[in-house]
Amino acid sequence: MKYTVLTLFPEITDAYFATSIMAKAIQRGIIDYRAFNIRDFALDRHKTCDDAPYGGGPGMLMLPEPLDLALKSALTGTDGKPRVIYLTPSGRLFNQELARELAAEQELVLICGRYEGIDQRIIDRYVDDEISIGDYVLSSGEAAALAVIDATYRLVDDVICAESLTEESFSSGLLEYPQFTRPEVFDTIKVPEVLLSGHHEQIRLWRLEKRVEKTLRQRPDLIQRGKELGIFNEETLRIIERGEKDERN
Repeated sequence: MKYTVLTLFPEITDAYFATSIMAKAIQRGIIDYRAFNIRDFALDRHKTCDDAPYGGGPGMLMLPEPLDLALKSALTGTDGKPRVIYLTPSGRLFNQELARELAAEQELVLICGRYEGIDQRIIDRYVDDEISIGDYVLSSGEAAALAVIDATYRLVDDVICAESLTEESFSSGLLEYPQFTRPEVFDTIKVPEVLLSGHHEQIRLWRLEKRVEKTLRQRPDLIQRGKELGIFNEETLRIIERGEKDERN
């Protein structure tokens, strides 16, 4: 997987790709990254990249010319057609399902907006997806781009052990179960006995029950969606039904 980021502040994304699991993935050749500083493509000596929007209104808008040149440079010599994404509060909502879809791509080109956003003509000419990471507004697209990158790169084969992904939140339509580590007793609070039992089937069942319990409490919408899509097996449905009954009582 290759990530190409177009930004006014490449130092923000550069730091992320130089640390932790991402740095190791790059060293192993699983992930590739490059950043294009949009200011490098500005047309004047002041490196101007914004101007007032036509029609009036507050704020400034990113100029189309520097971004157009940056995109042309980024797309030159690429294999196939990279998926071009513009991070914007007005895009479709990002979720785990979309993260899996994007993780299957060979290359993602992410445009980080600033100010009031980017000229619509750039969107019409280049952008395949407008994506929002939530129903709120950020001051720039870099934080949103990093959220998309972090959610997708870890799903690429061999970046993280596949077993670690199978019971995470949003896998199988449920949130993740509670986790515990040493010490066995912390501030008078003891680890649940079942996790110390060594009985794998009892542990599996306890974890499934806790996943259902937490999802019913925190995200009942996921339970409803899972039922509609038919993604729960009979065992999970029985536990859900029991949990819903307990909540009604």
